[in-house]
Amino acid sequence: MGGYEPLDLTDRCNAGDEAIAGFPTIAGGERRYLGLPFLVAEGAERFVLLEPGGDEVVIPVGRPAERVIVAHRRLPQPDGARPAVSDEVAAYAFELEGRDPEVVPIRERFELCSIEKEGWDSDSPFLAAGAGSAERIGRNEGRWEEVGLRQTELPFRWGIGEVFLWAWENPDPATPLGSVRLSARGGRVLVVAITLSNAGERPFLRDAAVPVRISLNGADRKTRADRLEVEVDRGVVGYAYPLPAKDLHEFLTDPLSGWGQPADPETPHAYVRMAALPSATVTVKEDDDELASFRWGDVTSDGLVSGDVGVEVVEHGRNWVHVRVVDDETGLPVPCRVHFRSVEGVPYQPYGHHDHVNSDMGTWHIDVGGDLRLGRITYAYIDGTCQGWLPTGDVIVDVARGFEVEPFRQQVRIERGQRELELRLRRMTSMNERGWYSGDSHVHFLSAQGALTEQQGEDLNVVNLLQSQWGSLFTNTEDFTGAPHATADGRYVTYVSQENRQHFLGHLVLWGLKTPIMPWCSDGPIEAETGGSMEITESEWADRCHEQGGTVVIPHFPRPNGEPAVLVATGRTDAIEMIVQRRPFHEEWYRYLNTGYRLPLVGGTDKMSSEVPVGLYRTYAQLGDEAFSHEAWCRAVRLGRTFLSGGPLIAFEVDGHGIGETVSISGSGTVSVSASVESIFPVSTLEIVQNGRVVASSVEDEGARRLELSADVRIDTDSWLAARCGGPEHFDGLAHRDVWERRVFAHSSPVYVTTGTEWRMFDDEHAAYMQAVIEGSLAYVRERSTQHPADLVSHHHGETDHLEYLERPFLEALELVRGRRKGSGA
Repeated sequence: MGGYEPLDLTDRCNAGDEAIAGFPTIAGGERRYLGLPFLVAEGAERFVLLEPGGDEVVIPVGRPAERVIVAHRRLPQPDGARPAVSDEVAAYAFELEGRDPEVVPIRERFELCSIEKEGWDSDSPFLAAGAGSAERIGRNEGRWEEVGLRQTELPFRWGIGEVFLWAWENPDPATPLGSVRLSARGGRVLVVAITLSNAGERPFLRDAAVPVRISLNGADRKTRADRLEVEVDRGVVGYAYPLPAKDLHEFLTDPLSGWGQPADPETPHAYVRMAALPSATVTVKEDDDELASFRWGDVTSDGLVSGDVGVEVVEHGRNWVHVRVVDDETGLPVPCRVHFRSVEGVPYQPYGHHDHVNSDMGTWHIDVGGDLRLGRITYAYIDGTCQGWLPTGDVIVDVARGFEVEPFRQQVRIERGQRELELRLRRMTSMNERGWYSGDSHVHFLSAQGALTEQQGEDLNVVNLLQSQWGSLFTNTEDFTGAPHATADGRYVTYVSQENRQHFLGHLVLWGLKTPIMPWCSDGPIEAETGGSMEITESEWADRCHEQGGTVVIPHFPRPNGEPAVLVATGRTDAIEMIVQRRPFHEEWYRYLNTGYRLPLVGGTDKMSSEVPVGLYRTYAQLGDEAFSHEAWCRAVRLGRTFLSGGPLIAFEVDGHGIGETVSISGSGTVSVSASVESIFPVSTLEIVQNGRVVASSVEDEGARRLELSADVRIDTDSWLAARCGGPEHFDGLAHRDVWERRVFAHSSPVYVTTGTEWRMFDDEHAAYMQAVIEGSLAYVRERSTQHPADLVSHHHGETDHLEYLERPFLEALELVRGRRKGSGA
């Protein structure tokens, strides 16, 4: 038994289950407490009961013992009295051959105490260990109420168990132990079992956990880390997490340094954090199949190979280090996000942050603040300072701050005893100094303060944090104030507003609300409550927003595609948003522009998890000389002075006019177009788009961080022009490591060119499409939308005919589109 020998106390037992009446029964036979072997007597009398005034009980031993481990507990007094802390309740005398007995007082709350209740109402002794097990919570399944406990791995359970274990250490282990004499003093004590130890180790865990690499050997042997489970009988161990391959070169030269690492769920390497006694048995399993089993003490400094599994401790010292990330010019701490890992890939995140967000499980509406996971890497948002453990030796640091600051991924050296580390960030450019301010149009689930923290780490001036509803889930209700939340210097603003949603007609983002517009969602799941009625139109939401001076944006344009055509046709939308780079979405926007609708472009993330950074797709709006504020930023968006960025920063002019402006030329001719892009990521193409067609481009096949383009573009009739950049083909190229793998790209809003006095364009084919969509959505409202009986319900709008109220904006839009088609001669 690994140097442990349970004693058989059967002949000395004097009490049965009546001694613990009212408490759970303690089963007889071979038992394991903290992985150590014990033998509980079987039969009617199974325990040794010590009572004041009772006989001494002598346990013969007659052999050497380095330690004697006693499983015992104090029993409640019949009169309910309780000993004071440190009161002597029993005495154990250890008789070594040829020496005076060593008498040890057994004191209340030191060597034992009573087990009357679990949890907060229980006490634990200072010098003894509870014998309860601390079992890991199920990683992939379990009770609903344990969702929030999963990341604790070993949840908050007291683990006292049936008895307390106390160990006596022999001062002369070479001398045989003749016997152990047990007697009561001031309390009733139950001795359940005694085990001798000659294992050459302390029986209770004292070593702190270390990271242990588990390698699956053999050709192409891989698995998912969440299918691996490591068990240890005399210690503790956490979940298994994937490790990258040992070669660092590819990681350190990644063009997306600072922005994650591919998740690569299939891996031959994983790690666990583990602490165990040398005699412990460690078992590695894949699902329910045992891959290897070995003794922890056999894992040497060179590691151990057991069958097809390699085991290696990958930390050999650590320091508590205070880190400062400073601006290279000012030397002042700068908000950012950071990731630290050993060269083996084990993360060492700052104290207070997660090494693995939600234990690498999904994070929709769970663990959405303070940390970010991009593929395999978890980042911590910091204010420029942090502290925590770093391993001695070589450490990888991975730091990023938005799109205007150079990210870096470097290998640094942490010397033994080092307590300070300074890292420097260099700004590539300052868009604020050029009058451009960045914002995320569309964020969920963060708190207002959490959004402020994360947006500073991403150098993002604006976050539109949106209340919304998903069935019975309402979010950010408590954060709405009708005013901006801002940093002290006013440079970063979070404004809590709304995304109002219907599953069929579409969603609508409302910025800058002073008072809520209710209902937030309508017409049933999953947006509104199950079976909910259609109470409102998107057009009504837009009107109420505009009455408050707010801004209306169609999110993730054009899906869901019910009412967006109405909003565009009636002029109720101020901008459209893209959250992914997909050809059909671009082409839909282009067709609306070709039909004569001015639609500024904004970028947003629709962040609903810790797997998307705020501002990964962001809106840059040009304020010019106007002072920055949320209101000024929204005004610039409405004027169309925007570009969407997933990394690259675009500059674009037509005959000296900027994005969102209108250029007038006399009749047909040419305009001079100039565009440039600079980027912390390599991009391959910079293109000029006219009316949806590429008319000029600059290409760098290997990718470059700066591209420029000048061209003369022929104008024969009213047109729009825009700049865009991305991969070798616009819709491919580098993919971010967020949960949607969005592409690195950017796209400007148009510059409008007119050959007359007012910009006009018309595409009857698209107008016919708009008309059909509007007619179809109107038919949905009339025939399929969920409604209450008209004579039993009064609605928020106060009108008597609810269906007429719902139809009104669709009929208005139809009249406008039909009128435009008729006016064009279609």
